[in-house]
Amino acid sequence: MRNEELFKERPVWNAILTLAIPSVLSILVMLLYNMADMFFVGLLHDHVQVAAVSVVGPIFSLVTAAATMVGVGGCAAIAKAAGAREVDHAKTCASLCGWFCILFGTAAALILLGYANSLLPVLGATPEMMKHSATYLRVLAIGTPFMLFGTGFAPLLRADGAVKIGFLGNLAGTILNLLLDPVLILGFGMGVTGAAAATVLGNMLSSSIYLWYVFRKSGILTLHPHFALREPQALLHIFALGLPNAVSGVLSGFASTFSNRLLNPYGTEALAAMGAAGKVTMLITLVQMGVCMGVQPLMAYNYGANDLSRLKEILQKLALLTVFLGAASTVICCLIRKSLIRVFLREETAATMGEQLVIWLLLAGPLLGLYYLSSNFLQASGSAATATLVSILRQGAILIPSLYVLSAWQGFTGIAAAHTVADVLASIMALVLCLRRFRRVVAKKAFDEIKYAEAAMEEQ
Repeated sequence: MRNEELFKERPVWNAILTLAIPSVLSILVMLLYNMADMFFVGLLHDHVQVAAVSVVGPIFSLVTAAATMVGVGGCAAIAKAAGAREVDHAKTCASLCGWFCILFGTAAALILLGYANSLLPVLGATPEMMKHSATYLRVLAIGTPFMLFGTGFAPLLRADGAVKIGFLGNLAGTILNLLLDPVLILGFGMGVTGAAAATVLGNMLSSSIYLWYVFRKSGILTLHPHFALREPQALLHIFALGLPNAVSGVLSGFASTFSNRLLNPYGTEALAAMGAAGKVTMLITLVQMGVCMGVQPLMAYNYGANDLSRLKEILQKLALLTVFLGAASTVICCLIRKSLIRVFLREETAATMGEQLVIWLLLAGPLLGLYYLSSNFLQASGSAATATLVSILRQGAILIPSLYVLSAWQGFTGIAAAHTVADVLASIMALVLCLRRFRRVVAKKAFDEIKYAEAAMEEQ
């Protein structure tokens, strides 16, 4: 298999960087993708349309959470199966993931198109922004099947060792989006409608590249229905492995909605400021997440192959890398925060509010890498329940109560401070659970070796 040399034989730093660099580049491309709409809409100097884009975001966080769940879970399952040399099972997992994304994306599109007006007030949309929010939501909904397929199938390419194809597909979609945004938003005066249309077309191009790889190049990834129908219950295991990411996405969407509702009394400027501050801090979050998600199949493969000495080395070096990247990114973003905020906001009141919020959001940056490392190791080692608990702590059990407590105490800056509190506490807890899980894996291997030795002695 094409992934064996990379996962099993290559020096650890080389393997980590080979997987992490394309993954981080893909994440940064995704960051550009997510920022593009808000950036070009911001050039219209209309904070209502900027706020409309920000308000719609959480609903697609919820929808894409399902695709992320099968993508990350499928990546871990396929890499683990490859390590154990179970090729047919790997193909089954790939087919199940692909068809789930297509069918669920179609169903989600129909629901969003039918209930847009009912959903938007719940998301925090004010009467002032309802028209723009509804248009943006409906156009994006049309492309939901492509969005979900691209989100869910791209991680599977890493399990096949095809990290470059995943990056190129993501890059091509983003470039198309970036080219179309100024043309449609500014040139044709379409505003948020043009932003949504550019996003849909970008997702279509990325999905087409992934499909080309599956049908023409891959020996392990497939969409043949035969494999999905042969073992449909395997989807439950994939769900379990990817559940932490889905829970994180769902709770993040809810938390963003609660945050928007708490910001409503401070005006549309506050909503726009929080949206811009969130985009700035995504740089730190997505870089560290990209590194750990990129290396997850390396962890899963070596766990499946029972090579614990190599797995330990991977974890140690990955921890050093993520902490360094988190600290460096935090310092850089703090130093240039004023310029970063004004990329999205031109109005002075909203921009000043954004600068206040972004400081709080940046504080947990150095620790976030340990959270993502721990979560991805727990998934790679099959400890889905513990990884899910970690996600619930960060985005739900700690964050949501903190939003209400700190907003009542510190006003609108307390809403941003709540994210920092949740990130720090969840990172510490996740690291403790990760170390505990690794010790149990080592103990189990030692026990199995003793039992094997005893059985061999009895046979003699």
